[in-house]
Amino acid sequence: MDNCTGHSHFLLSAFLLTCLLGLSLGTELSFVTCGSVVKLLNVKHNVRLHSHDVRYGSGSGQQSVTGVTTVEDSNSYWSVRGTSGAQCHRGTPIKCGQTIRLTHVNTGRNLHSHYFSSPLSSNQEVSAFGEEGEGDHLDEWTVQCGGAVWQREEAVRFQHASTDALLSITGEQYGRPIHGQREVHAMMGPSQHSLWRAMEGVYMKPSESPLGNKDFSHPLHTEF
Repeated sequence: MDNCTGHSHFLLSAFLLTCLLGLSLGTELSFVTCGSVVKLLNVKHNVRLHSHDVRYGSGSGQQSVTGVTTVEDSNSYWSVRGTSGAQCHRGTPIKCGQTIRLTHVNTGRNLHSHYFSSPLSSNQEVSAFGEEGEGDHLDEWTVQCGGAVWQREEAVRFQHASTDALLSITGEQYGRPIHGQREVHAMMGPSQHSLWRAMEGVYMKPSESPLGNKDFSHPLHTEF
């Protein structure tokens, strides 16, 4: 496990607790929930969605988003959150068709897209934007899946709410300083390149308090 220090202040206490304990526990949850901290695997290319404090040298100049083959890298954790206009309670299942934000845990910036061209393929650039989890409406993505809620075992798509493009990887690789990492971009139209699956992380679950009110503070851990 990589160093678990230095996360943004909005980071879930559950994630910090898991880092400190170093536990790898199973989970009975079969779906993804609000407040979960997860890694997302591109099914076609077998790389995880990743970001870091490295900016694009072209396009927007914002923080770059890539795909990496490394499983253990802590820069591949993303927090599943509601939008600024539609918050979701921690532990509630993400519905198919729901619009969410994905916030990069280590830098506090949101998965973002816009009409700049990506540096390698000239598709639509995907970046990380904002500060401490707050950016703008271009940080919003709609979860496309086949049932009622986002199932963990299901390959899903993320459609950018403002441009309708889908979060994708087509295999282009960067050179230095991020040698071997894959370009992440957005493309119109579904394909195998735009399928993602939830992998390692902390999946939050709701639980009933003795007073009968929902208590969303208890995490349900899975492997890191």
